Amino acid sequence: MPKKGGKKKIAKKKALKKKSIKKKATKKKISKKKSVTKKKVLKKKTTKKAVKKKTRTKAKPASRSVVKTKVPEMGTSKAVSTLAPSETVQKEEAVGTVTHYYSHLNVAVVQLNRGILKTGDTIHIKGTTTDFTQTVESMEYEHNQITQAIEGQSFGLRVKEHAREHDTVYLVK
Repeated sequence: MPKKGGKKKIAKKKALKKKSIKKKATKKKISKKKSVTKKKVLKKKTTKKAVKKKTRTKAKPASRSVVKTKVPEMGTSKAVSTLAPSETVQKEEAVGTVTHYYSHLNVAVVQLNRGILKTGDTIHIKGTTTDFTQTVESMEYEHNQITQAIEGQSFGLRVKEHAREHDTVYLVK
């Protein structure tokens, strides 16, 4: 036969468990709310700082150097120079394109589209990221050293810097 107070004790234990579970759940909810509010506060602080930084920096106008030239009057024969004296004009003629580059050899394969290219000539290789000038020192055609290349010929050219495919080769006159 069950004890008189046995059922009551079991009921009390269940009630205490329910209360403790409810307390834990409310504590979790409260802690979540606090962490969310802390995150919001942190976000607000960082955005205010970013806004302050943006308002502090001002764009400075670029300084420009202007070369003043006099316009000749009507009836005078004086010519006006539009270039500053420090600038020089180099006449260049596009003679070919780079079709391949061997980085371990520093050799560019050049397809000569126009004219003749000889050793000792000065060339200018220019592309989107490439821009250098050098003298032609070494050229090879089918693993044989050559002194000049003619129009339509594809040959290997030793270069001093990195050249890329589709770069244009100019002959400096």
